[in-house]
Amino acid sequence: MQIERDEVHWVAGLRFGKTLGSPLGWLVENRDWPTWAERMSPEPIAAGRRPAPVTRTRPGHADLAGAIKYDTGDVRDVLERASARSTATRTVAGAVCRQLLARAGVRIWSFVDQLGPIRAYEDVEDPMSAVPPDWWRMDLAHPSPLRCPDTGAETRMLAEVDNAREAGDSIGGSFIVVAQGLPIGIGSSAEWDTRLDGAIAAATMAIPGVKGVEIGLGFGVVARRGSAVHDVVDPAAAGWKRLTNRAGGLEGGMTNGEPIIVRAAVKPVSTMRRPLTSVDLQGAPSPGHIERSDITILPRAAIVGEVMLALVLADEMLVTFGGDVMRDFLAAAQRRRRRSSLPAR
Repeated sequence: MQIERDEVHWVAGLRFGKTLGSPLGWLVENRDWPTWAERMSPEPIAAGRRPAPVTRTRPGHADLAGAIKYDTGDVRDVLERASARSTATRTVAGAVCRQLLARAGVRIWSFVDQLGPIRAYEDVEDPMSAVPPDWWRMDLAHPSPLRCPDTGAETRMLAEVDNAREAGDSIGGSFIVVAQGLPIGIGSSAEWDTRLDGAIAAATMAIPGVKGVEIGLGFGVVARRGSAVHDVVDPAAAGWKRLTNRAGGLEGGMTNGEPIIVRAAVKPVSTMRRPLTSVDLQGAPSPGHIERSDITILPRAAIVGEVMLALVLADEMLVTFGGDVMRDFLAAAQRRRRRSSLPAR
């Protein structure tokens, strides 16, 4: 939430600002913790002092399935662990990976491309071509409320958020994550579990609230013929440049030199001010439980999408290029870039 400072306190794995090779440890304090300290106490508390258990469940959340799975009479034991706040630690880990990737010339950025029925650049066949080239830099310096590069669409999106708030409802949408500067051949086609597209899809799908993942054209390939799907190499380009990027930078589970384009569908938040009818843990009808929540999570979900992609790409780059010190890693990456260049004509 906006009240949080999100300050990271490093507690292990660093010396003089550099990693030691041991596990990194950090602490992100939550300003709202004092008001929850007793309700979430790790120490035993007398039954008479314990807060009333949460027994009402929310459609769309882990509440009911988790309570049955873990046989708990208190949904609080489930909903806290299933909360999207767990992505705070992934964001810190991803920030470390981004530094590694940046040294190797890889940049990752994102934007919100749809909220409810409103989509950015809806009249453009390839929305990526309409995003200003330096938008990622503007987003870092002065992020807009929904982090959408189409200002006209964002204005309509904000009105849609207001409408959902007034109705006591929530709203979903989609975001796009882009990774630029990757060498050709990161990933593998050798086995199903070594494919980079599979790892990216799994990591993105594991973000709380994400219900669908596309790479490149994604489901857009369904209605097209091959001539309108596959990316032709530009014979006039200085490198192995493609005329299009419908594959989203990945072919056969490996990078092909074009930017990786990942789109994720995010469902509306499960908590609503006007909750849906549900049941409690005894099976009696009741309104869904209400927790503090937002109307939409898209601007921040896109950041989580960035760090999940960074985690996957950093792993793959280290598998491919190895090295115990940064100069060895960068030298190996540079050798791959040279091998990826066109042969002399």
